[in-house]
Amino acid sequence: MTLWYEGPLAAFDTETTGVDVEEDRIVSAAVVVQDAAGGRVRVTRWLVNPGIPVPAGATDVHGLTDDHLQRNGRWPAPVMEEIGRVLAEQCAAGRPLVVMNAPFDLTLLDRELRRHRASSLSRYLRNAPLCVLDPRVLDKHLDRYRKGRRTLTDLCEQYGVALEGAHDAAADALAALDVVRAVGRRYAARLDHLSPAELHTAQAVWHAAQARGLQAWFARNGSPEAVDPAWPLRPELPAAA
Repeated sequence: MTLWYEGPLAAFDTETTGVDVEEDRIVSAAVVVQDAAGGRVRVTRWLVNPGIPVPAGATDVHGLTDDHLQRNGRWPAPVMEEIGRVLAEQCAAGRPLVVMNAPFDLTLLDRELRRHRASSLSRYLRNAPLCVLDPRVLDKHLDRYRKGRRTLTDLCEQYGVALEGAHDAAADALAALDVVRAVGRRYAARLDHLSPAELHTAQAVWHAAQARGLQAWFARNGSPEAVDPAWPLRPELPAAA
């Protein structure tokens, strides 16, 4: 039987106007599909005119300028519809979805669907259960005492994965997919008995514990920053009274 980390996987990534999942917008996205480790990769890309200015700091990260997006990007509404449908198709096909730091990308997509489609990610996935593999959560649980950051670039270096063209949605999605395969191989003795669905459930618990630890660290250092324990999708904020 093919082990999950050698079999079919899909990966999703976005580039955005910033890091606020409630207010920022998607400017590019990609879904990468690979049916077996080392196999051919199929890539679907989207470029979006977000309808709001792109801050210089965001452009410095991903290189996408207002002018380029206005000239070449599509309006958000049809793009979000397509992304929602593609992710639903991957879930329906039984492919685990690799998403680095899933609460960011999936929550941002959910908010874009609410904003532009009067819908939600859960509605698109109502007939296909979401099964996410988050390399950040997996690595942090399996190698919890390793010091240093755990960005995608850091994880690629740690697991010997090539990352060419960082902060391009397709490049980042493929790198995250390769990292998950590498994590599976390195920790096979601890992961082989778990199915992707079981791992999805476990990661929600692991992420919550990681969030509590980070929140305690912030408190000890006098930081007011709040850490959301929800994974892989943050709940919608209640409407203002």
